[in-house]
Amino acid sequence: MSRYRVEVARRAVKAIARLPRQDQQRIRAAIELLSHEPRPPGCTKLTGEDSVYRVRIGNYRMLYEVVDERLVVHVVRVGHRRDVCRER
Repeated sequence: MSRYRVEVARRAVKAIARLPRQDQQRIRAAIELLSHEPRPPGCTKLTGEDSVYRVRIGNYRMLYEVVDERLVVHVVRVGHRRDVCRER
């Protein structure tokens, strides 16, 4: 199986940088895992979107889009669970 290239939006990078270091490490590990498995167990496909998924990382959520034709995972948002899906 081919590895996916993971791209992280500037908005997500800034959000990760504002989190406590331990949470940053957990989120970075989850992003790394997406390159091997873009649809890990526990991910949720968002309704009304073609290829957008949400994955839970403790109290945080990560929204990302999978483009299978180009083998790319684009991380769109990272934030606290109460904020992520409302603002989309």
